[in-house]
Amino acid sequence: MGLVYLIGAGPGDPGLLTVKAKEVLETADVLIYDYLANIEFLSYCKADCEILYVGKKGGDHTLPQDKINELIVEKAKEGKVIARLKGGDPYVFGRGGEEAEELVEAGIAFEVIPGITAGVAAPAYAGIPVTHRDFTTSVCFITGHEDPTKEKTGHDWEVYAKSTSTLVFYMGVKNLPMIAENLIKNGRDPETPVALVRWGTRCNQQSFVSTLENVAAEAAERKFKAPSIIVVGGVCSLHDKLGWFEKKPLLNKGVVVTRAREQASGLVATLGKLGACVFEFPTISIEPVADYAPVQKEIKALANWDWLIFTSVNGVKHFFAQLDESGLDARAFAGLEIAAIGPATAEALVAKGIKPDFVPEKYIAEGVVAGLLEKGVKGKKVLIPRAKVAREVLPEELRKAGAEVKILPVYETGLSENDPGPVAEALESGKINYLTFTSSSTVENFFNLIEPEHFHKYKDSVKIVCIGPITTKTLEGFGFEPDIQPEDYTIPALVEVLVQEAAE
Repeated sequence: MGLVYLIGAGPGDPGLLTVKAKEVLETADVLIYDYLANIEFLSYCKADCEILYVGKKGGDHTLPQDKINELIVEKAKEGKVIARLKGGDPYVFGRGGEEAEELVEAGIAFEVIPGITAGVAAPAYAGIPVTHRDFTTSVCFITGHEDPTKEKTGHDWEVYAKSTSTLVFYMGVKNLPMIAENLIKNGRDPETPVALVRWGTRCNQQSFVSTLENVAAEAAERKFKAPSIIVVGGVCSLHDKLGWFEKKPLLNKGVVVTRAREQASGLVATLGKLGACVFEFPTISIEPVADYAPVQKEIKALANWDWLIFTSVNGVKHFFAQLDESGLDARAFAGLEIAAIGPATAEALVAKGIKPDFVPEKYIAEGVVAGLLEKGVKGKKVLIPRAKVAREVLPEELRKAGAEVKILPVYETGLSENDPGPVAEALESGKINYLTFTSSSTVENFFNLIEPEHFHKYKDSVKIVCIGPITTKTLEGFGFEPDIQPEDYTIPALVEVLVQEAAE
């Protein structure tokens, strides 16, 4: 027999997944996940993990619960480790208890990994503590959607109405008029504050506070739908005072990141911390070159060169990988002067124990050329580890200045094989606000994957962000003008102007 983990995926913010849950996801043979489990968690699974979606959305069931139970048992009987991933906490309106009972009856071992429940997390992200000395010392979690096959309701509306507890209703938006009516009818003050939090803890979170008397009408007016948490009680009056998450500058802003996956993590993380809904769409693949013999040869002859110029973080990464393969370290650079285009490349070098001798003020090839000309490169031997195919401005200008230049390919770039479907769908549904380009290659490859003619219909609703003039020039070749371009051609500057623009 296998082993089943009933795992709480938390309310949606990827950072709220527990460490233990992540460890299980990384080793499980089978993942069975629900609609409310963040799909980002699928990336934690090992390459050969069998991934099965059994989500239930607004009554639309991929599989009914009894079939889900059978599936879990069936997979466990194959001797596999099963990660059963459920939104929130598996034992808080997650039907985890029912699944556990099935496992017991089938003689299958299981463990429960609790998750942060939305009834606590969503209000917290909306500035609402579910308990507070000045308002209440207790909280009551209630389902807003009972089992329709039950002969008798489990709700005691008189008790709820007279309780001093904060009332937190799950899955109750469709029944909100009924909930409000029953509470008022049984004695709850119509002026009682009520909050709704939709997609709590996620980048598209929305919330508002009303009164018990008006909340149903206001929710309909605002078109609030599931998944939403309903909070009833005086603590809701703290929403405006303690709200923090919805103050993030890029909240509810969809941003497409087109950088190569190896480079995108920092930008994606930064945008995520600022509240953005990030759509990763790597248009570039970074691959090793077929033959590293020429690189190994130059590494062993570094003493023959005067300057070593790194033009990207990828160049640093792949060059140093070969340096390590050769059994050498930073001491091999003794006597060489080293230049880096941009702070990110410089930081990558510093991480390897090398402080660059030169970093240009303008982070493009032209800036490097101007700076090196001032230092005097005439007659100097310059080695440039870079992509196999890249702009030729730097080597050409250095040669014109009298330098002996050699290009050393240490990696290759290519068109990513990413499916453009999800981004195309997000564009069509109006979820994208900004499209970011960080190099000419990202522009060229994006329009290889999504036809320029197709993108034209979104040009009024989607703002294009280019990191610098070279990228802008490439974009213009496809018939588009950037809406935003930072003065400094760096990722931090790009993020900064994005935030400034979003605030206007």
